Amino acid sequence: MTPTPTKADKFSFGLWTIGYNGTDPFGGPTRPPLDTVEAVHKLAELGAYGLTFHDDDLFPFGSTDAARQKEIDRLKQALADTGLVVPMVTTNLFSAPVFKDGGFTSNDRSVRRYALRKVIRQLDLGAELGAKTFVMWGGREGAEYDAAKDIRAALERYREAVNLLGDYVTDKGYDIRFAIEPKPNEPRGDILLPTVGHAMAFIETLERPELVGVNPEVGHEQMAGLNFAAGIAQALYQGKLFHIDLNGQRGIKYDQDLVFGHGDLQNAFALVDLLENGGPDGGTTYDGPRHFDYKPSRTEDITGVWDSAAANMRTYLLLKERAAAFRADPEVQEALEASRVPELSVPTLGEGESYDDLLSDPWAWEDFDADAYFGGKGFGFVRLQQLALEHLIGARG
Repeated sequence: MTPTPTKADKFSFGLWTIGYNGTDPFGGPTRPPLDTVEAVHKLAELGAYGLTFHDDDLFPFGSTDAARQKEIDRLKQALADTGLVVPMVTTNLFSAPVFKDGGFTSNDRSVRRYALRKVIRQLDLGAELGAKTFVMWGGREGAEYDAAKDIRAALERYREAVNLLGDYVTDKGYDIRFAIEPKPNEPRGDILLPTVGHAMAFIETLERPELVGVNPEVGHEQMAGLNFAAGIAQALYQGKLFHIDLNGQRGIKYDQDLVFGHGDLQNAFALVDLLENGGPDGGTTYDGPRHFDYKPSRTEDITGVWDSAAANMRTYLLLKERAAAFRADPEVQEALEASRVPELSVPTLGEGESYDDLLSDPWAWEDFDADAYFGGKGFGFVRLQQLALEHLIGARG
């Protein structure tokens, strides 16, 4: 079967992804600029449903109101012509020199105020275009030197900014939620809210925590040596997965932004299984956009750009097929039982049981045979993973 993307799959792309011109710290562009209208039409042709963008992707930083409006009008017409939607917008608070020490947490108070005005302007545009999510990636919210930043004060300024923006969308009646995008480093030496866990802990300090969730990215978590699927599971568990960025990453290094699946393929399989099936016993799945935040390799021409866009969607759909086959396989079901995976869903304490009842149960201590686990009572996780691998590579039906 050849998987064909449709709008029902909710695949979306950032304008900055397909529009990446190949520039890196060691070399200039290898591709000319990509026109927004061309991008929208081509994505629609490939089967995507959505386009996302930073303000500065659509109109250059410092554009006049007239130039800004011209690009907005061109985008609106392209969306109307193709049926693509804008599910998410974000603001660039990292490229222009004014944000060299961050936006929300710059040591310069006037920069912080300017950053808030820039974000509010993009929120207004996002609401106008029907966006439901506003992503906040704090790429410059950090430092290289410990003495340069009062971290407690920086977090308070971050909190102040998000609280103000929450007040703004509430007062305006905008149907928009915020999603914090964690990253441990790059471009700053250390970035605030570096992981999913840090971000979710910070969210609980906010005045409107219900308005704020996370937008985890594959490469950002894996750069820190973390398991992306496990982080997504916790975000789903806590009801905080508001958006997701999919790409590929090969180990702990710089942020590679490869095509989804062109990195840790087994973890990508586990991720798609989680997003689509919710886990071994079902459970919460993800119904938001499958957003690809990747960069077409610097080596590619425009044909390679669109090949890479198509590859993201095709890989996701292939993994979705493989995950469904994995879950439907009777041998997998038997292996899950043998590994006692379903037993983890059984509460450790019985209904109405107290710690007094636990302390009086001899099978929980006095008569429990801990020695039986030496040389015995294996869990069979290797067999289970081999079954997953065989389904992943198509070796099983």
